[in-house]
Amino acid sequence: MKKTLLKASVLGLLVFGWISNNSLLAQSDPTGKKPITSTYAITNATVFTEPGKSGMKATVLIKDGVIQGVGSNLNLPIETKVISGDSLFIYPGFIDGGSDAGITTPKEPERPKDFVSSNPPDEIAGITPWRSAVDQYSGEDNKVEDFRKAGFTVAQILPDGGMISGKAAIVVYGSEYSNNVLKTNTALVSSFRGSRGMYPGTAVGVMAKFRDVYQNTKLTQQRGEKYQTVSGVSRPEMTPTYTAMMDVINGQVPVMYTAPSELEVRRAISLQKELGFKLILTGLDDYASVIDVIKAANVPVLISLETPDDKAIKAQKEDVSEDVKAQYSRVKEAYDNAIKQAGMLEEAGIPFAFTTAGTKSGDVMKSLKTMIENGLSEQAALAALTTNAASILGMSRVAGTIEKGKMANLVISTDSLFAEDSQIKHVVVDGFIFDYEIKPKKKATKEEDGAPAKVDGAWDYVTESPAGSSGGVFEISKDGSEFKGSITLDDPAGSGKIKSDLKDINVNGKAMSFGFEVAAGGMNISVTVSGEVEGESFDGTMSVDQFGSFPFTATLNPTLIANK
Repeated sequence: MKKTLLKASVLGLLVFGWISNNSLLAQSDPTGKKPITSTYAITNATVFTEPGKSGMKATVLIKDGVIQGVGSNLNLPIETKVISGDSLFIYPGFIDGGSDAGITTPKEPERPKDFVSSNPPDEIAGITPWRSAVDQYSGEDNKVEDFRKAGFTVAQILPDGGMISGKAAIVVYGSEYSNNVLKTNTALVSSFRGSRGMYPGTAVGVMAKFRDVYQNTKLTQQRGEKYQTVSGVSRPEMTPTYTAMMDVINGQVPVMYTAPSELEVRRAISLQKELGFKLILTGLDDYASVIDVIKAANVPVLISLETPDDKAIKAQKEDVSEDVKAQYSRVKEAYDNAIKQAGMLEEAGIPFAFTTAGTKSGDVMKSLKTMIENGLSEQAALAALTTNAASILGMSRVAGTIEKGKMANLVISTDSLFAEDSQIKHVVVDGFIFDYEIKPKKKATKEEDGAPAKVDGAWDYVTESPAGSSGGVFEISKDGSEFKGSITLDDPAGSGKIKSDLKDINVNGKAMSFGFEVAAGGMNISVTVSGEVEGESFDGTMSVDQFGSFPFTATLNPTLIANK
């Protein structure tokens, strides 16, 4: 669940009326949704400023999307909204070297009546270097939100298309109120994808066509230069393809070749050596046997942030023939090699970053932990997510580490990043803070625990915030197999008590969570409460849309139970 965090206090602000209809949002914002301040300080958190450095207790000060300082004795401006970072861990925001999040597939052009399959127009053959990923991108796409929730703050987005898809761009996964395009035309995205029913239809044909396009662009440039200086020379034909390829042949923009297999890695490096363009290899999936080739070529590498699942391994049976056992062995060997590859890159001294194209956001941490369990160090994994990616994309000056003057892109977790129970609680992107619901930690069920916790009844609750202690009553009852309930609290408008219905009530063993909404300042503020029940006590956390997370405790009231 996404929530943009304004960060001041919590229910105490509502209870004590600190938020009025006119003060909640920026006065100049006609939408009534823009935050009133852009200055935040996350205090007393454990901060990892870059890969390889130990965490330190520090405050991170942010203003206007830029880190103003990192340390323990910072002078905070008067307008600063303070966020308690106790027990939280802060890392540099993740950078995605190649993403298809938010990218839509362009409409296929119609074939002309005089179409010749052996010599099709460039656009129909999948040769569209003039296209920009920005034109195919929507920041409102659910995948953008999903990958931001997984910790990604910046991404190089890749256009969809054929053998030469178009120009990549770098975007920020930031607020809807910002222009989130950092840079356009960062790479020419290419692949060995052939065209159906026309030339080039094979990988070898694609290589030949790429050579043709590249060399003809170079020749056209030379003729253009001659046309400008020598009289009597015919003006060269400048097609959209040649115009768009100029910055590639001039070495201003790299070619980003998608090369998932060992053979495609060799083909891309072979083309680079032959033609001389700058190369980035991306989408590497099966590359163990060509690590020495990659190292010798000294080209930047983006490996797929995906590891194969082990379902086929777990499904193997013992009582089978020798032939089947041999087959099992080959499958197991292939699986083991796949999950060790990232560690082998590190061992070979090859810096690399990740691409999430074609992967699922929910598999990010699972894949990282699998790589770490099979040879990749945590330091190298973090570098691939941050400093290496920033270096490959040419943005180390503004991103990749937590230091004064860089973009305020942070990942804030409940534990050290790769710990078993660690969860991402907040993601800061360009100074905007996004808050995510934290699930209660799963605990092994003990026989003595018995049935799920009894939560029916009225609970007296108290929550702590910078405004002080505040509280009220929430009631829960069971309706069939579902729970229902309500909560009372002080009206933020100052007109006494209000009641709000509870929603999404979930009880799992000792864990209980629920949500509700509060109307304030012309908008609905979402509140989520989660924690554990121990007898007649509840100890948890309340996360308030736009304000953060704070302690929330409650006690079952036996008097109110008796009166029901």
